Amino acid sequence: MKGLIQENTIIPLELEGKRLDQTLAQIFPAYSRTRLQMWLKNGQVKINDTSARPRDIVSGGESVILHAEVETETEWKPQPLPLHIIYEDEALIIINKPANLVVHPAAGNYDGTLVNGLLNYAPELEAIPRAGLIHRLDKDTTGLLVIAKTIPAHTNLVQQLQNYQIHREYRAITTGVITSGGVIRAPIARHPIDRKRMSVNDSGKPAVTYYRVLSRFQSHTYAACFLETGRTHQIRVHLAYINYPLLGDPVYGRRLQIPEKSNEMLTDRLRNFKRQALHAVRLELTHPLNGQNMAWEAPLPEDMKNILTLLKENNNFK
Repeated sequence: MKGLIQENTIIPLELEGKRLDQTLAQIFPAYSRTRLQMWLKNGQVKINDTSARPRDIVSGGESVILHAEVETETEWKPQPLPLHIIYEDEALIIINKPANLVVHPAAGNYDGTLVNGLLNYAPELEAIPRAGLIHRLDKDTTGLLVIAKTIPAHTNLVQQLQNYQIHREYRAITTGVITSGGVIRAPIARHPIDRKRMSVNDSGKPAVTYYRVLSRFQSHTYAACFLETGRTHQIRVHLAYINYPLLGDPVYGRRLQIPEKSNEMLTDRLRNFKRQALHAVRLELTHPLNGQNMAWEAPLPEDMKNILTLLKENNNFK
């Protein structure tokens, strides 16, 4: 299936002398320059009823007809799944994702994902790249995600993400006691041996994580983390890199630490916390339609709240 886009306009006279792709990006700001270049090359944009090249120079006054078909995600099937939607309007959906939920279909997880549920809830997402996903969370990371409902909203939000204008705040419980906050600037790349993992590597892409201590316990830390970049597993990799891996992280974690004089309940909860203790607590962005700054928060999930309560109680009896 395909989604259909139709636009008709006249190139303003004041744009005379500009490249065609630059001109189209200016008069159609809802679509990325890369997407417009592709449509031009495919003959889906007509200038005075004829095909044109991205590098052609405009004179001003030409008619533009954009008639483009967008490929849909035909292999991603709708499925009725529960969705925790905390906000929705004509341009976007904000989801509070639970643990143990894969975001989109991939090898080994072709159904039962967040995307399958979104396509069932809003079939029009089939016409949006990646079903409207702007960013991702790992399977066992909880918290806030934004989904675009239209191509213009998708283009706008992707640009905000690329320009570091979408602000994402996380809560984390680490193994080890962090003495103070700081910033981690360490490039991240695919692990050279284990391709399912990421690692800090000089050949990787730039990655920046800010962190702040919220509470310290005997053997753990409750911290706030802020992403400047958004690399795969970034917070998990960065905190492990400075020797404070996330509690329960099955990939980047280290040997379990049990606080001194830990009671039976805390010991049991720590031993059985089998996911990374990471939650996307706050999401802030500029609305793609009205330009309004908007922010949402999602409370900590019960498993992290319970661990923090027990760690605090144990601190009082150390």
